[in-house]
Amino acid sequence: MFSERALSGDLAAVREAYASDALVLDCARDFEVLPPANRDDLALLTDSIVPHEYDESWLPEDAPELLRRLATDDLVVGMPGDGAVAWTSQTEPPVVFVKARIEGTPDAFADFLVAEALVEAALDLPEQFLGFFGETYREFDAAVDRDPTTVYQLATACCDAYRGLHTREEFEAWGDDYPDLYDAWVDAGERLEPRLDGLAGEVARGETSFADAAELACSAVKHDVDVPAPFGALDSVAYRRHGPEYAVTWAEKIFGDE
Repeated sequence: MFSERALSGDLAAVREAYASDALVLDCARDFEVLPPANRDDLALLTDSIVPHEYDESWLPEDAPELLRRLATDDLVVGMPGDGAVAWTSQTEPPVVFVKARIEGTPDAFADFLVAEALVEAALDLPEQFLGFFGETYREFDAAVDRDPTTVYQLATACCDAYRGLHTREEFEAWGDDYPDLYDAWVDAGERLEPRLDGLAGEVARGETSFADAAELACSAVKHDVDVPAPFGALDSVAYRRHGPEYAVTWAEKIFGDE
């Protein structure tokens, strides 16, 4: 199921600088919840596995079933739609998982995704949106007042933006030390800009849902590009400072004005 991923160049240097003890593992298949048999495989490579203890009371009664697994002793690593690379601090040492769906991703961008995961783990950022919101998730759910899947999408996007406010400071400084990864970060941001420019119109015309737009816009925060309204409010010092409480206030304003 797992094999250690060979790292070289800038990527090897980033791991050494940020998370020298972290394991970077290629995965034979995709997963979000690690099956028990494969958990044994992971145990052979790590010193310990201790799933996060999320409180089930943080979840509203109509939360999707997969979210409820976060509040069990299942080892949940990433959620649907999270992409090809995920990391966890539920192990000692922390692990970055490069899932099978990475196939077809350009090498430079794949390296950046792994580097991003190493930085997030090193900065001790929230691994899952539920760890970010905690008991405040019920307030966020009440503020959004949409179906459970939409609430989950928006919460995940908000958490992504929060992480991006922290990681982009690191990426911005990589030009001299890790030029290949820096170029990949810049290139990814430039590729996002045309999609962001027309995003408000797409939402207004019903071509893109608000939740899908939030996912795209919030993913752009880490690239330090212009984020369109109303998501630009999440690209702020105030959000970095106040975190989930700010996200709840943002949601109350957005959905309360409807």
